[in-house]
Amino acid sequence: MTLTVTPHREAVGLKDGLLHVDGRWRPGREGRTWTHHHPATGEAVGSFAVAEAADVDEAVRAASKAFEAGPWPRTKAGQRIAVLLRYAALLREHAEELKRLQALDNGVPLSFGGIYATSVGIAADIFEHHAGWIDKIGGQTLPAHQGGDHLAMTFREPIGVVAAILPWNAPFVLFAQKLAPALAAGCTVVLKPSEYATFCVVRMVELLAEAGLPEGVVNLVTGPGDPTGEALITHPLVDKISFTGSRAVGQRIVRASADTMKRVSLELGGKSPAIVFPDAPNIGLAGMTAMGMVTVGLSGQACVAHTRALVHRDVYEEFLGAAQMMAGAVTFGDPFDPAVLASPLINERQLGRVLGFIERGQQQGARLVTGGERMDGDYGAGNFVTPTIFAEVDNSMEIAREEVFGPVLTVLPFTEEDEAVRIANDTDYGLGAGIYTADARRAFRLARRLRAGTIGINGFQLEPHVPFGGFKQSGLGREGGRSAFEDYTELKTVLMPLTDEMM
Repeated sequence: MTLTVTPHREAVGLKDGLLHVDGRWRPGREGRTWTHHHPATGEAVGSFAVAEAADVDEAVRAASKAFEAGPWPRTKAGQRIAVLLRYAALLREHAEELKRLQALDNGVPLSFGGIYATSVGIAADIFEHHAGWIDKIGGQTLPAHQGGDHLAMTFREPIGVVAAILPWNAPFVLFAQKLAPALAAGCTVVLKPSEYATFCVVRMVELLAEAGLPEGVVNLVTGPGDPTGEALITHPLVDKISFTGSRAVGQRIVRASADTMKRVSLELGGKSPAIVFPDAPNIGLAGMTAMGMVTVGLSGQACVAHTRALVHRDVYEEFLGAAQMMAGAVTFGDPFDPAVLASPLINERQLGRVLGFIERGQQQGARLVTGGERMDGDYGAGNFVTPTIFAEVDNSMEIAREEVFGPVLTVLPFTEEDEAVRIANDTDYGLGAGIYTADARRAFRLARRLRAGTIGINGFQLEPHVPFGGFKQSGLGREGGRSAFEDYTELKTVLMPLTDEMM
């Protein structure tokens, strides 16, 4: 039977999306809209306004006015805490609605939308965590270095207007990772979601007003990178850009930020290794976990997925067998069906890109163990690719070096620990890594040697209170925890004499 999401659209009450500028919902000035087609069915899901340069300018100026003259940066700590806690409660109250809106946006199945790391629950926890920092982050009083009777003090103040740009694959957690610390610090925000995950973000912005956030503090501009994103990253009144997405766009943002010295936080993807030693607690589980990270839920469209499995030669075939078993267990179809475990690729462009990587992987000599095909029949209208495993991969091959962003696992053999570390670090990226071993000393030894931002030992998960980000071309800065809060502040020094004498 041909897949359709139309009944779910009507059941959730989906309506066309508008811009949210200075507390008002309105269409774009030029009336242009974007029609979103569902990645699993090709059906038109709904439309939303496209913000042109003039719309973005109005949104940024509203945020600037709210920062310079509005109450939020000067709101008492207790009141700001209360708003963020009310918002976290509203997220939990509307979790099922938001999860269904996401399934209409990006095709992520409900079964995966409830997993903690991608759920509304972790977003609520992130807001609660950062609310807790509001009355705890302060400056210092420093002793006079040169003697004399004076004070040297530091203060943390909000950085200003933040441009927060979200990807499509994990809108709940990334919405929270950007807005929670920004609002906690007293910043104002212009938010741009991906055109492939807009409807759930629109609803999350609506809930901010219910929580009591003043008008103009968070403004929403929707639309594609051109014109909406480009107008936002180049606007002279934006003080900081926080972006999660592709390396190419991140590089464009760095260049655009130079003219006005905007602060920048970037999370730009990865090619993360999972290193499996013969003494791993469970080789089969390691193989299923690695394959699950690139198939279940997002079908490998996750920046931190461990897409390179570095497996000791003694357990190489056992690992491959378990990974292949996991590949065969993944189910596709209607994202609202609780039995469905994986999503389609987000659009036809990404579908063609992934299939191109698979074709070139075979041409370059890697052995295709399973998968590598576009699904047809009842799935033919969607962007589905079968779970794919490549063996006998060399780290110089394109599929081992480039971020495929699809359900593709490359399995590379190694013999010695030093060899594994060398291969793992031989990449332009450095976002995450996994280590599978029963030897605690080896685990910590490798965790210190690997050039990556987050290391999982015998498993991997996201937490709402820890820093997340990457080394090398995986980005700049961190999201989560105290470091994220501080990244939305500027540090000011004040020198004050305590006598009539000049310092």
